[in-house]
Amino acid sequence: MTIAGQESVRVEPIALPSDEEILAQLDRIRLSPEFDAPGRARKFLTYVIEQVIAGHSDRIKAYSIATEVFGRDSSFDAQADPVVRIEAGRIRRALERYYLVAGRNDPIVISIPKGGYVPIFERHTDTQVDVGPGHSAFERADSSIQRPWHRWIWLGVGGAALALGGLATSVLVRPASDEDLATSSGIRPNIPRLVVMPFEDLSGTQQSAMITRGLADEVVSNIAKFKEIVVATGETAAQPSAVGDGPTYALEGRVRLDGDKLRLGIRLVQRSDGSVVWANNYDENLQAHKIIELQENAAAAVATAVAQPYGVIFQANAAHFTSAVPDDWEAYACTLAYYGYRSDLNPQTHASVQECLLDATRQFPNYATAWALLSITYIDELRFRYRLGRSSSIPLEHAIEAATRAVELDPENARALQAEMLALFFRGEVDAALAVGARAFAINPNDTELSGEYGFRLALSGEWRRGCDLVARTVAHNPGPVVGYFEAALAVCSYFKRDYVAAERWASLADLRANPSYHIILLATLGKLRKMEEARVEREWLETNLPDFFDNIRREVALRIRRPEDQRQLFEGLREAGVPIPEVEPRMN
Repeated sequence: MTIAGQESVRVEPIALPSDEEILAQLDRIRLSPEFDAPGRARKFLTYVIEQVIAGHSDRIKAYSIATEVFGRDSSFDAQADPVVRIEAGRIRRALERYYLVAGRNDPIVISIPKGGYVPIFERHTDTQVDVGPGHSAFERADSSIQRPWHRWIWLGVGGAALALGGLATSVLVRPASDEDLATSSGIRPNIPRLVVMPFEDLSGTQQSAMITRGLADEVVSNIAKFKEIVVATGETAAQPSAVGDGPTYALEGRVRLDGDKLRLGIRLVQRSDGSVVWANNYDENLQAHKIIELQENAAAAVATAVAQPYGVIFQANAAHFTSAVPDDWEAYACTLAYYGYRSDLNPQTHASVQECLLDATRQFPNYATAWALLSITYIDELRFRYRLGRSSSIPLEHAIEAATRAVELDPENARALQAEMLALFFRGEVDAALAVGARAFAINPNDTELSGEYGFRLALSGEWRRGCDLVARTVAHNPGPVVGYFEAALAVCSYFKRDYVAAERWASLADLRANPSYHIILLATLGKLRKMEEARVEREWLETNLPDFFDNIRREVALRIRRPEDQRQLFEGLREAGVPIPEVEPRMN
């Protein structure tokens, strides 16, 4: 076989590997320290190989893998839960690393082609390659680098095979590290690009020209505070980008003055086809505000609608990546999956999202937002009791490490500071946590995800009025679907205002059935309302799903609520719901 521009490679007909040879190779891979994959990925690989050997290749689908390997129930939806796709990507990368480092002379090559989950098996031949006079002495001495044991390498387009051959050479000189793999993938992942076009002045007066320029500058300044997107300005930035096949948007603005009335028309355009993703008008009264204040208000409204985590770009991208995610956009897709998980705080989704973010930080170790979101998943593991078999100190340690890394990478990243705030709060350093939250809020007060979480920390620390006002603002100003977590936070706020009817209403709106915190506040509320049958159901859920929670109730509550008087108020409702709470926390021996 000859590939244009490359050396001639002689390939003889090769017998397919036997079942015994395949299973022996599987054991060789699984036992190797160079096969860098977690236990669930190893189970995945074993399952699909055993299915092929058993003659059941047609059964290898996302649904069967999710239910038979990962324990998902019959309601599993591959579009909503990306666990299978995430693990398949992890296995592909782990296999590639294994064969580049430890398995380059193994007799059998196992791979899982993209686009499916059925593995293929090939023999690693000893066919020699004529490396030709243009190659180095090192390449001549170790011609195994150029053997056709990865058939897909040699069927690549143009110079891709030689590029990968060069990567193999460097790996043979020095074992590949996580940093090597990250560097090979680029310093930073692809994330959406927003080009803010020069705003158009429709009135043509000196005053309108000044206001138009000021509005455009203020919008750019506000949007740039959101680190989930890249912001560019000007006509040059609007030229077609070579970033990849992910989404790029243009923000267009038109300003009109009519007497004392100002109207800012905004629209978000998908650059690939010119379609209008979103449009809105903002009206201001010139007499009611100073011009600078007017510009600030309008720009804040635009930034919150467009750029914050549940905003217009997030919603458009979630739809964009529903059917398939290009490899170079997987890290960003993990952030989308994280915010999707936040809508219902499901423990099963949490596990897959956490592993996706772990993979993103390995692939892009300088991606501060991924480190921040990873830290928050560890905090969720602690506060929502997702993995009861682990010591509570483990996720907290991981959360602190990841948050520290995020802040080191980008000290102005509000999501990184949010993660640091939460890590400090659950470590018991409440004052330090609130100081970090205040700093983050000052950096980007338009970020509703941040302001809601900061407000909730304030409330649970005893600043109920100020904190709950911020949470309420989050729910009111969130342009996307309201996040159940913040509705549950408003249930907590209402409970501590002793408005138990409102607390029950907010809890019912939150509907976080898989989340323990939801059941706790609802149980205390039902106790106060003397709804004993409903309280019994909630108590049984907690006893079944968190069997040791009530044994350590005081410690658990103190982890979340700072003031003793507030703790006592929660205990009142739980006692009235039938929960036996000791008057004094038992001493530890």
